[in-house]
Amino acid sequence: MKAMVLAAGRGERMGDLTAVRPKPLLEVGGVPLIEHHVRRLAASGVVELVINLSYRGTQIRAWLGDGQRFGVSIAYSEEGEPPLETGGGIVQALPLLGHEPFLIVNSDIYTEFDFATLVGGPRVPALVLVPNPPHNPNGDFGIDGAGRVSAAAPLRTYAGVAVFTPQMFAGLALGRRKLKPLLDAAIGRRELEAVAFDGVWLDVGTPERLEQARRAAARR
Repeated sequence: MKAMVLAAGRGERMGDLTAVRPKPLLEVGGVPLIEHHVRRLAASGVVELVINLSYRGTQIRAWLGDGQRFGVSIAYSEEGEPPLETGGGIVQALPLLGHEPFLIVNSDIYTEFDFATLVGGPRVPALVLVPNPPHNPNGDFGIDGAGRVSAAAPLRTYAGVAVFTPQMFAGLALGRRKLKPLLDAAIGRRELEAVAFDGVWLDVGTPERLEQARRAAARR
C-alpha cells in the first residue's frame, strides 16, 4: 500500500511561524510534523510515499529528499500556487498512487494512531474519526450501526487519516477541488467504513494547538 501525505497548505493561521517555512516543517518534540508521519508510516510497513507540494515546497523536498534516510521512497506531486485543495491534490497525484487503495495522511496533525491498522485491512475505503476537539465541537461525520460513516448524529471529527481507492476519484478533471463533496457522495453510496480512534490526536492548525502538540510529545 502507498500513502499520500498532504503537505501543500499555506498554514496562514500559524502567523509568523509559517512566514519563512511551511507548516509541515514546524517541529513537535524536536522533529518536523511531516517527519513524524514518514517515520510512523515506515514503521507500519508503508514505504512508498507521495507528497504534494505548494507553499515553500522546496524546503520540504530538501528536508525529506528521496526518503532513503527514513527507509522509504518518496515521489513528489508539484501543485504550484495556489494549491489544489485536498480533492484536487489527490486527483493530480493519482498517476503516482497506482491502482490499489492508498493511505491519506494530513501532514498538519500530530497523532499516535497506528497506521498499520489500515494496512491490508478489510476497511476500504475508510475514514478515521476522533472525538470532537474544542475547535470542532459539532463534528463532521457519524458512525452507523454497521460501522460505516454516516451523516447522522452523534458526530465525530475526521482525523485527516483515511484509506481511499482510485475509483473514488476516477474521471475527475484536474483543478482545485474540495474533498468533502466526494466524501458525502461516498457516504450516500454507503461505501465508507469508519475507524474510531480515541487516542492522542491534535489538529495543529494554530500556534496554540502547536504548543498543545509539543506538550503531548513531551509527555511521551
